[in-house]
Amino acid sequence: VTACLLQGIDRSHSWVNSAYAPGGPRAVLRRNYPSSGAEPRQVLHEELALQWVVSTSSVREAALHQAWFFFQLMVKSMAHHLYLFDKLDTSRKTRFPDRFVDDIAALVCTISADITGRYQKDMELTERLNTSLAFFLNDLLSLIDRGFVFALIRTYYKQINHKLQTAQNPNALIALRMDLTRIVCSHEHYVTLNLPCSTLSPPASPSPSVSSATSQSSAFSSHLQDQRISNMFELSVPFRHQHFLTGLVLTELALILEPDGEGVFFLHKKAISTLQNLLCSHDMDTRYADPMVKAHVAQLYLPLISIVMDTAPQLYDFTETPTQRSRLTSSILCDEVGELDNLTGSTISQSVAMAIAGSPLPHGYKTSSFQLPATASRQPGTLSAECSRILLLCLLWVLKNADEEVLEKWFSDLSTLQIGRLLDLMDLCVSCFEYKGQKTSEQINSLTFKKSLDMKARLEEAILGTTGARQEMVRRCRERSPYSTQENVRWRKNITHWRQNSDKVDKSKVERELEALVEGNLAAEASLVVLDTLEIIVETVMVSEMKESVVGGVLRVMLHSLACNQSVLVLQHYFSAQRTLVCKFPEILFEEDTELCGDLCLRLLRHCSSSMSSVRTHASASLYLLMRQNFEIGNNFARVKMQVTMSLSSLVGTSQNFNEEYLRRSLKTILTYAEEDLELRDTTFPEQVQDLVFNLHMILTDTVKMKEHQEDPEMLIDLMYRIAKGYQNSPDLRLTWLQNMAGKHSERGNYAEAAQCLVHAAALVAEYLNMLEDCRYLPIGCVSFQSISVNVLEESAVSDDIISPDEEGVCSGKYFTEAGLVGLLEQAAASFTMGGLFEVVNEVYKILIPIHEANRDFKKLGAVHGKLQDAFNKITNQRMFGTYFRVGFYGCKFGDLDEQEFVYKEPSITKLAEISHRLEEFYSERFRDETVEIIKDSNPVDKAKLDPNKAYIQITYVEPFFDTYELKDRITYFDKNYNLRAFMFCTPFTLDGRAHGDLQEQYKRKTILTTSHAFPYIKTRINVMQKEEIILLPIEVAIEDMQKKTQELAFATHQDPADAKMLQMVLQGCVGTTVNQGPLEVAQVFLAEIPDDPKLYRHHNKLRLCFRDFNKRCEDALRKNKSLIGPDQREYHRELERNFHRLKEALNPLINRKIPQLYTLVIPPTSHRNSLNRSSLRKMNG
Repeated sequence: VTACLLQGIDRSHSWVNSAYAPGGPRAVLRRNYPSSGAEPRQVLHEELALQWVVSTSSVREAALHQAWFFFQLMVKSMAHHLYLFDKLDTSRKTRFPDRFVDDIAALVCTISADITGRYQKDMELTERLNTSLAFFLNDLLSLIDRGFVFALIRTYYKQINHKLQTAQNPNALIALRMDLTRIVCSHEHYVTLNLPCSTLSPPASPSPSVSSATSQSSAFSSHLQDQRISNMFELSVPFRHQHFLTGLVLTELALILEPDGEGVFFLHKKAISTLQNLLCSHDMDTRYADPMVKAHVAQLYLPLISIVMDTAPQLYDFTETPTQRSRLTSSILCDEVGELDNLTGSTISQSVAMAIAGSPLPHGYKTSSFQLPATASRQPGTLSAECSRILLLCLLWVLKNADEEVLEKWFSDLSTLQIGRLLDLMDLCVSCFEYKGQKTSEQINSLTFKKSLDMKARLEEAILGTTGARQEMVRRCRERSPYSTQENVRWRKNITHWRQNSDKVDKSKVERELEALVEGNLAAEASLVVLDTLEIIVETVMVSEMKESVVGGVLRVMLHSLACNQSVLVLQHYFSAQRTLVCKFPEILFEEDTELCGDLCLRLLRHCSSSMSSVRTHASASLYLLMRQNFEIGNNFARVKMQVTMSLSSLVGTSQNFNEEYLRRSLKTILTYAEEDLELRDTTFPEQVQDLVFNLHMILTDTVKMKEHQEDPEMLIDLMYRIAKGYQNSPDLRLTWLQNMAGKHSERGNYAEAAQCLVHAAALVAEYLNMLEDCRYLPIGCVSFQSISVNVLEESAVSDDIISPDEEGVCSGKYFTEAGLVGLLEQAAASFTMGGLFEVVNEVYKILIPIHEANRDFKKLGAVHGKLQDAFNKITNQRMFGTYFRVGFYGCKFGDLDEQEFVYKEPSITKLAEISHRLEEFYSERFRDETVEIIKDSNPVDKAKLDPNKAYIQITYVEPFFDTYELKDRITYFDKNYNLRAFMFCTPFTLDGRAHGDLQEQYKRKTILTTSHAFPYIKTRINVMQKEEIILLPIEVAIEDMQKKTQELAFATHQDPADAKMLQMVLQGCVGTTVNQGPLEVAQVFLAEIPDDPKLYRHHNKLRLCFRDFNKRCEDALRKNKSLIGPDQREYHRELERNFHRLKEALNPLINRKIPQLYTLVIPPTSHRNSLNRSSLRKMNG
């Protein structure tokens, strides 16, 4: 720095001489101070500014490289000058001469031009120069007229914005501009400089700068003109003029948050962090600790609310389910009034540039914060989770500290759509700052650290994994490194001096506990700020026309907050607010939206099972008051009763952390409230509450059983099935349990069964919709779903004891609507698709398409047909469906399962050993002893021969069975694996008890099982309803074997495309020399002699026909093989032909000889059947 400075001084020859040397008569810094009135002819800062402005070539270049030094020298000289000549109390406009002010303006202008001209050539120099200029402007705010400094900033902005219109890399310029704004706004009197109010004077600064007293008094004493409340929430021209620096920060933020193109993502954090730093400094500054002063500070940032509302679709979605987002305002993505000038990522429009510079906007430019282009084109989630979290944190700070009266007046001017956007933000804030717990944070940190180490190891392996120059280069670098003794030091920054703090995740226990405490406090604070905002909104809309829609949205945010992890204090406040809201607006729950009532009951019941007694007390009180209020409206609380029952059913079916004992205590508390309520003691209310509590206790009893079978998925589903069956006359509750079952199936990957549950639910809804009204485009009931499943008819509401849907509280849920039916069907189609049942997807959409056509919803129709195309294209793919096993339970240890037989549906390609091991292991662990035995064979079980102290399980592989007439319709592989009720397994045996014997001794038992319902069903195991046994004689066994060989030959012969290897394998198995004895031995055993029993004549003749067909198929296969082989296989083919001719010659005498007994008339002709006398239909003995 000294060398550069001396070089610049030697080359200037204009301002360095002996007079200015240290100790000279004209030196500025000297020991003999002049009198207060005397001023030197020349001072350092004036000459430095002048010479810098007029400097050229290498001198100017050297000064730019060391600009920070000269700027600091100039500022210190200015401050020392004011102190020496007692000008600290004079007016800022008269502190320095006009020529010096002009030189400063010219200097800032030229430096700004250098920044815009050099940023592409030398970015490092440009960044240093920009930072030096920013700190210089920051220092000038304490020394010179603030209006003049603001003009300098405006000059800088104008030059940057002018360059942006033609810049090839605009993001770099924008980043430089943001850095300058951040540094300038770090001034200690930033709030005062923005003129926050005209009546308040904050306390003196604890560390006053030059003329800090003047700074504070001049700003807070200035009078503001009256302006409308709405202007306080907009980045209008008056706002930017009055609050200049804040206007720069917020306008910069609004521009960066525009979804305007690529390459601006790295700017999001820069702009949002600037705002965050400012708010943090305000919050920790003792000068603004007074709530009234802080309210005026927050008033500077009121436009941030509008900015974040406009940015809502871009924020990161912190909710667990995508559908939860934007549920408060279905029309949030529509056009509002007017449009703003389009902003792109590469250029900034002239109007925006003028707005930043503080110039008047062009004619017709609209400043409403809600006049952005239609947000439908925005892609949600363009902001990262970190940026979204910080932005929402800033929003909550403004809402917390702003004046409630100002907020209330502004809320009253907002439309329903804008209030809906604000409620969406509140809902998102609850999800964003929800407390996840200390263990969750530790898991996230450990996973992040492990992933980081894995990535480093991968990178190192990728570089060192190949031999050659690259590996040699890294090896040499290691040898030269002073850290060569450390392994992989290049990539392990945690052992080097440049270790980053962010990599340190091995925090101490105290640090982790402190971090968890901070997160918990932040979550509580955020929830309370959201609650305060909701209360302001409610107070605002109490007398407005949009009361119903807005209050409904407020209640949804409250319900979402109650569903999240909250502290006890926060829950108490939310319960109190919820009770007040329901008391003021009961019609929202009891006359309009049933979904809200159901959600509220679910949240209250969940907290009624809380381990915290205070939470249970508040939740019980809220639930009781809900019942009481509903009763006072209509002398019964049927709606609340139904919703509470449904909510508890849903809670016990889905929640893992549900505590049954605590809920019983809460129910007892509610019953006590009802018995001691003096006003309603003489009514039927206590009795109705008692009935409800009894029903809830019954559901809790089922819950205990479900917990017992939590590890037994089949038993758990059976129990849920029985509960749903018990609610056959209560459609709302049955629908709830069907959905619970669908959720359980989805968790286990049983998508076909989950889809069946949803189809049953949709059929139930269709049945009751058909009872309410007759719409030609809606399904007429369960009958319309028969093509999807034959089991669905059990949802038919034809019995006399079915409750009418017109009754209060029945079929009033959100699913018993047309939209609910469509939603269930779409979920079913998605589950069928995941399960590979693409043919059924078509049947589901056959019901959906007429509904969309009637509603003229062409967008959904296009999506449906696109999904259908995908499904049809996937039908050609190879698919594997379920595997089926017959499982029998024997032994008193099984309880109700004793002597019960089921057909289990298991995933495809499940081996018998797998299911045997699974069931044996499960029941062995359950009974806790070695009393479980697997019966290996499939013979009938004689229970008298079993040990009564043991548990026996018999498992047999079964295949779908079809009658001959069924096979005409079951053509495809899917047809033969859907709607299955009959299954078969075969057991070989001999009369003397052995399983296998000679051909003439070998019998076979075919066991046909018929289940109570068809697979796939809403559960994966179905009871065997009927069992039928067919005994095959040895000759019938031989017929089946020959038919199987013939079918294999036919399939291999006509396979397309032809497979020569497969064909030769089948041929070798039929006519090869080593297996000639197979078919030939069968013929010699059963066709050599005439059967003694006339009943076997038909089987004898059928076997002869089978051999004839077998010979013909062998000839066809040999002919096909001859056309496929090459020259190298001709000898092999000739050998196959010779073997076949030998086999054929041996079989001919057996299958072609005439046996008179086969043609003897078994039934004598009658006079009524004259056609039997025709000689052409009879074979007469010779």
